[in-house]
Amino acid sequence: MQQRTVKRAAYGPWLVGLGAGLWGTESAWRIPLNELFDARVIVFWEHVFILITFLPILIPRLHEVPKIRARTWGFLLFSGFAGSAVGTIFFTLSLKYGNPTVVNVILNIQPVMSTIGAFLLFVDRLARQFFFYAAVAIVAGVFVSVTNPSMIGVSFEQAGLNLGTGYALICALFWGLSTVAGRGVMMGMSLRLASSMRIVVGLACMTLILLAYGKLDGAALWPAAAQAHTGKAIVLLFCLASISGGIPLLIYFQGLRLTRASTAGYFEMMQTLAAVCITWGVFHASLHVHQVAAAIILIAAVAMVHQVQQEIEPAQPND
Repeated sequence: MQQRTVKRAAYGPWLVGLGAGLWGTESAWRIPLNELFDARVIVFWEHVFILITFLPILIPRLHEVPKIRARTWGFLLFSGFAGSAVGTIFFTLSLKYGNPTVVNVILNIQPVMSTIGAFLLFVDRLARQFFFYAAVAIVAGVFVSVTNPSMIGVSFEQAGLNLGTGYALICALFWGLSTVAGRGVMMGMSLRLASSMRIVVGLACMTLILLAYGKLDGAALWPAAAQAHTGKAIVLLFCLASISGGIPLLIYFQGLRLTRASTAGYFEMMQTLAAVCITWGVFHASLHVHQVAAAIILIAAVAMVHQVQQEIEPAQPND
């Protein structure tokens, strides 16, 4: 039994890294999809494709739905709305209007948002060093975002800040708060049901959003650009929903179940590594030297935020 536990502990973190790395590939599909669809439509189709793949997981668990408490429903609705729907829209927009490499690095500030959200909602303790490392991460995020730091005092526009940066920060906020809400969801239902129901809620939210914007019709859902490249559009949507969506979600949570939380945080950095390799190597979205240095500092500061918070949390059963 002890040998089996050791083996599990050995490959668990690598499953976390593999799942996170596959998540990091989404820029490869989302960037070209921006040329074919509106950002909101991309997220809508993404949810449709993921839900189809998740049906074998969802259907056997439907009998658990009536047992879900009102508080858990609240967390689930917020998680699906903020993270699965709205946050993903802003991420798609950030890739469209900003430097995708910058965007993927800035999103590493998300754990800072999650930690603050958990403090406000669940009254989690904050480590004494939290504010120092959080401040370092935020300042580093600013320098990652700007192409001309010397012009910050003149104007943000001349410094290089653009819509993409703003959308990335909003995305990090929504995804961070969604992570906190997801924790509330996990307290009230099984992992598989929670993962599937979040997609259902996300799809419902996206349907309402498209309806509100008048885009729930054939011309908007499958515009002329997509009609001209139907095969390409379907393949990209399928890859986004499977390689960067449903598959890594299952791998990641399986790995997380077998891995110490403090260890998982570092292996999650594979998402940034994969994303930067794609955006810089494939789409040639390079960074200046000062941006590379700021990116390293940002990731290190966020890793320290994760570390100092884990040190004050109670030990988990798998620790």
